[in-house]
Amino acid sequence: MKLYQIFKASIHEPKKLAAFRLLKIGKVFRFVFLFVTLFTVISFIRYVVGDAVLFEASPELLEQGQLIGGLIYPIAFILQLVISTFYIFLRISIFAYIGVVLLRLMKRRGEYRFMWNTAAIAITVPILVTIALDFFPAMSDYSMLITSLIHVGYIAAAAKYYPKLVK
Repeated sequence: MKLYQIFKASIHEPKKLAAFRLLKIGKVFRFVFLFVTLFTVISFIRYVVGDAVLFEASPELLEQGQLIGGLIYPIAFILQLVISTFYIFLRISIFAYIGVVLLRLMKRRGEYRFMWNTAAIAITVPILVTIALDFFPAMSDYSMLITSLIHVGYIAAAAKYYPKLVK
């Protein structure tokens, strides 16, 4: 399955979202890193343009930044890439655990590794909403709550299509 097919299905097909639990982990990682790259590039562009500040700068930090000059940009890009990767993978892992709890409540069969794949693909819409809400500072307080609810909603919708627990 191609990445654009996974993207399309992840937005509006919960049955396929549940079936993506069987994808090879390499394909899932490629899909997730597509969003890591998108998240990083948008963040870096906002940093370069001056729309967003990475850290509140102290006078010493500003002085060090002037000392290294143009090297600040590759360092900032790498730093943003590492932070974005950590953030997205941590988020997927937490929501995969929440998905396992949902599976137990719904009396469905599934393991953490399968739910991790589902949570990774289900992060499509929450990441796109996070990027969109990032441009509206007034919504930044509610951004995490809104995207978390969306993510749990997608996971719950997919969990309905996991096999039933047999006793």
